[in-house]
Parts: sequence; C-alpha cells; structure tokens
Amino acid sequence: MAWSSSASLSLSAPPAPGLLPGPSSCRLQGHFQLNGMHQDGDLIVGGLFEVHFLTVFPELNSSFHCLFTYRLTLIVFRRFDMASFQQAQTMAFAIDEINRNPHLLPNVTLGYHLYDNCVKLAVAFRAATALISGTDEALSTLDCTGSPPVIGIVGDPGSTHSIAISSVLGLFRVPMVSYFATCSCLSNQQQYPSFFRTIPSDVFQVRAIVQILKRFSWTWVGLIYSDDDYGIHAALAFHQDLQGQFGGCVAYSEILPRDNNCRDVARIVGVIRASTAMVVVVISTEAYLLPLMDEVAQRNVTGRQWIASEAWATSPIFLTPHLLPFLGGTLGLAIRRGEIQGLRDFLLNIRPDRDPKNNIVRTFWEEMFECTFDSGSTQPNGERERKVCTGAEDLRSMDTAYTDMSELRASYNVYKAVYALAHALHDLMQCEEGKGPFISHSCASIHSLQPWQVVHYLQNVNFTTGFGDHVSFDKNGDALAIYDVMNWQPNPDGSIRVHTVGVVYETAQAGDVLTGDDRKCTYNQFSPPRSVCSESCPPGTRRARRKGLPICCFDCLPCADGEFNNVTDSIECTTCPEEFWSSPDKDRCVPKELEFLSYEEPLGISLTVASLLGSCFCTGVLGVFAHYRHTPVVRANNSELSFLLLLSLKLCFLCTLLFIGQPQQWTCRLRHAAFGISFVLSVSSILVKTMVVVAVFKSSRPEGQSALKWFGVPQQRGTVLALTALQIAICVVWLAMASPTPLKNTHYISSKIVYECAMGSVLGFATLLGYIGLLAAVSFLLAFLARNLPDNFNEAKFITFSMLIFCAVWITFVPAYISSPGKYSVAVEVFAILASSFGLLLAIFAPKCYIILLHPERNTKKAIMGRAREKK
Repeated sequence: MAWSSSASLSLSAPPAPGLLPGPSSCRLQGHFQLNGMHQDGDLIVGGLFEVHFLTVFPELNSSFHCLFTYRLTLIVFRRFDMASFQQAQTMAFAIDEINRNPHLLPNVTLGYHLYDNCVKLAVAFRAATALISGTDEALSTLDCTGSPPVIGIVGDPGSTHSIAISSVLGLFRVPMVSYFATCSCLSNQQQYPSFFRTIPSDVFQVRAIVQILKRFSWTWVGLIYSDDDYGIHAALAFHQDLQGQFGGCVAYSEILPRDNNCRDVARIVGVIRASTAMVVVVISTEAYLLPLMDEVAQRNVTGRQWIASEAWATSPIFLTPHLLPFLGGTLGLAIRRGEIQGLRDFLLNIRPDRDPKNNIVRTFWEEMFECTFDSGSTQPNGERERKVCTGAEDLRSMDTAYTDMSELRASYNVYKAVYALAHALHDLMQCEEGKGPFISHSCASIHSLQPWQVVHYLQNVNFTTGFGDHVSFDKNGDALAIYDVMNWQPNPDGSIRVHTVGVVYETAQAGDVLTGDDRKCTYNQFSPPRSVCSESCPPGTRRARRKGLPICCFDCLPCADGEFNNVTDSIECTTCPEEFWSSPDKDRCVPKELEFLSYEEPLGISLTVASLLGSCFCTGVLGVFAHYRHTPVVRANNSELSFLLLLSLKLCFLCTLLFIGQPQQWTCRLRHAAFGISFVLSVSSILVKTMVVVAVFKSSRPEGQSALKWFGVPQQRGTVLALTALQIAICVVWLAMASPTPLKNTHYISSKIVYECAMGSVLGFATLLGYIGLLAAVSFLLAFLARNLPDNFNEAKFITFSMLIFCAVWITFVPAYISSPGKYSVAVEVFAILASSFGLLLAIFAPKCYIILLHPERNTKKAIMGRAREKK
C-alpha cells in the first residue's frame, strides 16, 4: 500500500482514422496530477475520498469583519481532513480483511486504487476517469475492448460529484457505490443505472427531519441549504414534505453562496436574527456552512434551535467551545453508527518511514502531531515554527477524528460498500454454467469480467455485516433507510460532544418511525423552544389563514352558532345535529333547549292567572244571576241564554289552559276543538239573543205580532244547538282526517326546539276560525241595526260593543299570530281568547251586574217599563 502524487491518465478512446497509428490501437489521451493510494490485486476496486479541502476564496472587502471571515475561511478550508483519511484507510482495511477471509472470494486477491478528490468536481472527475481508463502506457498497444482496470468504484462522497461521474460511468455500466452521496435524484435508475449507495437517500433524510419537527411541534422553521445538488434537491423535498406530512411552514429559505461571499452570509444571518422562527434547518456540507457559523458567532445570534443534516451533524469542525453558546443543543441526523473489529489496530499501524516518498502520509503525520519533516522551513500566516517530526511519534496517544472509533458512521458505510462489491463478485463466481443469469444461461468469467455483469449481482446482493446490519439494495439502488438522531451536548471542558438520543427508521408497515427519549436531550435555551407562526387554535375555534402568509400563519375565529369543534387547529367547524346546539364555548354540542309556553315562566303564569280569573268572574256572574234569576233584568231576553252564554264563556276561559304546558297528543287534539266549540257556543248564544231582541221589538208592533212565535224558547235552544253542532262536525272531520300532533320545530329559532302542536290541516283550522268569524259578523251586523231599539229591550247596544271588541281582537290576531315566533304564537292565541272572552263578559254582563248589585231599585218591572214609556 502506498500513497503517491503521480501522474494518472485520462479515459482511453478509439482514435480517429488516420490520426493515430494502427486502426485498432488504444492510447491514453492525457495525464492528470492526482494524489492516490494503490495496492495490486487480481481485481481492482477504485475509491474516491475527500482528504484535502480546497475552496474558491471570496473577494476581499475593505471592512475588518469581511477580512476576518476571509482569513478564517482560508485557514480552515486548507486543512487536512482526518475523518476522510480514516474513511480511505477503512477501504484499505476492508479489502485487506476480505483477502484474508478464506470463505469470501477464495483464490482471488482484491487490490485498490484510491484517489483524493480535494472536494473539487474537476479533480473528482479526473480521478474517476483515471480509474476506468487506467494509467499504464502499455495499454496503447491493445484494442479498446478489454476489461476496465477497475471492476467498481467506492465513492464519490459528494452528490454533485456522483451525479457527474455516474452519468459517464452509467454509459459503460461501471458500478459506483457511494457511501455519502444522498441526493434523491440519484435514485433514478434510468439516468444512473449503475449507481448504488450505502447511505439513505435525501428523500428519507428529509422525512426524518420532518419527524423530528413533528415530535416537538415545530411548525414554523427557517431553511438554509447549500448551493449544490445535495442542498437544492433536499430543500425542494423539504418544502413539500413539511407541509404535506406535518402542515408546517418555511418562514424563510436561504441558499448559502458558493463563493462564501461575506455580504451574502451577513444578509442570511440578519434574516435568521429577524425571523420569529426559532428553529433553523440546515441542509449543507461543512465547507458551505463554516462562514455562516462564524458570522453567527460574530453577531451573537443565540436562542436558535439548529437542525443538522447528516452532512454536518457529526462534523468535528463545529464541536468547539467557541460555538457552544450558539450550536449547543443542536439536533441532527447521522448515518447509522457501526463497529469494525480490528480497524483501530490497522489505522494505528501507519508509519511515514515505510514509504518515504509518500507525501500524503507525511502530510497526515505533520497535521496529526503539528510537526514538520522539513526542518528550518518557515510557516505561513505568521505561525510559530513547528517542531521537527521524528516519525517515531505514537498515534495511540492522539485523540482525533482519525483515531476515534466511537463514531464510525461514514467509515462504516465505506466498509459496507466494499463488502457489497465483494459479495457481488463472490456470487458471480458461484454461478454454475448453464444456470447463469445472462444470455443462454451463461455465467460471467472472472478473467473477462465486464462491469455490467457486476451491476447485475450488485442489484441482488444480500448479506449481514459482522456488526449485525443487513445490507441490500432496493430497485433504485438505495440501502436500508435508517438514521441516528444526534444531540449536541456540552462537555466539562466547554467543547461539544455528540450524543445519540434516538433512531429514525423506515418500515413497510408503519412508514417512518422515530424512537427516542426527549429527556436525554439538551437545548440551547434549557428547554425546547416554541417555534410557531401562530399559536394553536383551541377547541371551539377554527383557523382562518392570514392573507399573503403561509398556512401556518392564521387567526383563530370562534365557530358560528350551531357549530362546534372539539380538536385543536381545525380548519373548519362541524354543524351540530338537528336537535343539538353548540355550547357557549363551541367545543361540543348540547341538546337544544325545549321551548313551549310553560306554567313555570312568567308569561305562562300571567296567562294562567288571567284564565282562572276570567273563569272565576264567570262563576261569580253566574252566581249573581242564579241568585237574582227572578228579577226583571235577569229574566229579560231569555235568562236561559244568559246562563248558557256564561257557561260557554267559562269554557272559553278554561280552554286556554290546554294551550299552556308541554304539548301532548290529547292536548293538541282538544285545544283547538274546545276553543272552537266554546266560542261558537258563545257567539251563537249572542246571535240568538240579538235575534230575540229584534223579534220582540217587531212583535210589539201590530204588523209583527206573529214574529215572536218563531223565536220561542225551543227555537232558541234549537238554533244554538244547530249552530254549535255544525262546529262540532267541522272539528270531528278535522280531527279524523288530519288531527294536530305534537311537533318539535327547529326552524323558528335555530338555538331552540319549539315544542308546538302542528295544525295537521291548515284548512281545518281556517274553517274553524272562519265559521266563528261568520257568526260574529252576523251578530255584529244585527246588533248594530238594532242598537236604537227602546231601552227596555236594548241589549243590542251592549252586544254591538261586545262584538266590536270580539272582531277587533280576532282581526288583529291573524297577523300577530303569523309574525310571532315559537311559544309567543301560542301566547298570542291565548291572549286573543282571553281578550275576546273578557270583552264579551264585561260588555254584556257588567251593566246588568251593575244594576243588580248597585242599583237594585232599577231592577224592577215598573222601573224598566217606566223608562220604556218615557222613551215613547
């Protein structure tokens, strides 16, 4: 094994006719300067890693702050990446372990060609070209139809790099197994048919981040992402999933500048500080994020809860005391941690003196021990002079990302990627001729192996690592989706340690599942922040979106009357069932209040008292008339009709009690029938009395002496009974065909149920009232015509006045009854009955009682006849 900084060559291609000697010769077209590590073998596996950081520097600014940012970016980005070097060494270890395993690829030795891509697409692409074209000039004498130098490539870690490289490798079906490229676009097997990965796609990563936000009810978040395929595709998926799965919103979405421009970085930090979103989701790689975090520290932006993507959630660059006040409590996703037995001893076995010309190992040693092999050399940027490296320093005494075995995440993915290729080759070698998967059931030959044959077996690879993790690829080339949830917690020395607090994994039955213990988490402000645009709407209200703002920004409006909502954050209220109404808090439905004219309420009590009082008056008058039944005033105009009228008026007063109280089947049937019959009995008695007055007056004249014989007592009784019988017939027909029934009416008043008696037949009720009105009109007309008769017979004046009251009451009753809602329509009807009954009672009987009780001297035949003679 050796790292080298030698020239490698570009992809070979058939020469144009006439330009190169030999029509079938194959030549290398150029040379690339690449840092690489090589080991020979029967089959070669390629690898691409980010061992060094390079960057495009921002333009200088005259301000001190921008100059400081520029210097910091320059210093940090030029450093040697210990974690990436560990990943490269892990690949070397995995191949060495496979070669020592007698049960995996027996009699086949694997080798490797590993290159440093320097986090540059151009370098990564050149390295991939070198891997599939080879670096041996002897190839120029061969044709271009042989096997490529490598049977597969482990890498590249960057999504943008993997997209570019896999687009070319896919044309030749060269398998590429990335351990860190997560862009969801790489799952497209039509565009990238030979791409596989041992890290979950960003589609799952985004869903996992949303699960974390959902766990803490963070609906109002900021989004910052890198200006590359990794950040752009993940940001697009995040926008969709945040709203679709959780109903959350992005308060702001900012893209990190490619050139680390300090003005853009300062503007982004200003947006973070000004926003009400207390949670910031960052989907970016370390290189893009460093200037932003420096600006955050410079401007003292605290109190934010950072959510880290897997690209920087475990990065040691940010785990410093300097950033603890700002990044402490960060929650993030990390690749599944694994354990690799024997890796530590392998990593600690590296020595610079074993290959003095290996510049990359020398650089690693200098960075690890902060020394130099070039004594007397000056250090850049005014640093103090370093000590001289002896090569005998002890790696075991160092605690760096290279020697850290507690967080094997990306390295574990590298390990699984190498073993995936090894198992695919092993399955390929187990093929029996005639039972193979290719044309004519043929098998692939290890001596003339083609990359597309390896791709076929990679698609079906299935094994379990020594750590117990299952490894396989789905139809898109993606691995099992699982992430650890990490929390950045303070160390006693002021630095930050990354602690696992949960796991997010995908299942076929339950979908994405987040498990963990919130009590193990620490936060930037000692407790989980509240990050919402608008507070949740409590039960009884609904959300109304604010115009021009995301759906998470809303007002809480109370539910309308008759509607309820018993959940939080509902966008609509539910209408209560017909017999229910919303509670005062609008959070449930309660039975509607049952409304009817009750004996317990003041109105019902007043009407009941009036009814009983009227009935008592009738009883009192009836008693007076019975006691003075032999006096002229009582005997005048047929005292029997007077008694019948008083009895009917008493029934009129008492029938109103049927209208008060909860409607029952029998009360609904009786109330209008009793009312109609009682009033017809009263009005018919008055009508007959009026007719008798007219007949008696006519009989007092010579030409009309025979008129009275047609209005004797039997005829008077018969007339009253006949007129009443007709009303009884109307009531019987009405009750038989469509009798009134109790009805719970919900249309009059929405919030109440009006318990009333349905008419059954409006025609029946109209006929009943019309018949009473007809009799009253005839009585009024006859009484009006007879009003000027002599005083001894002149009861017609009082009848006229009583009928005038009666008609006025019932004419005004109709519009008042129609316009009165609920129980008040019943009250209007009761009032009309009482008013008309009192009118008849007072107008007809009050004058007679006045004479009988207060002026008995006028209650004599002589007095009555005397007035009559005086009148003549």
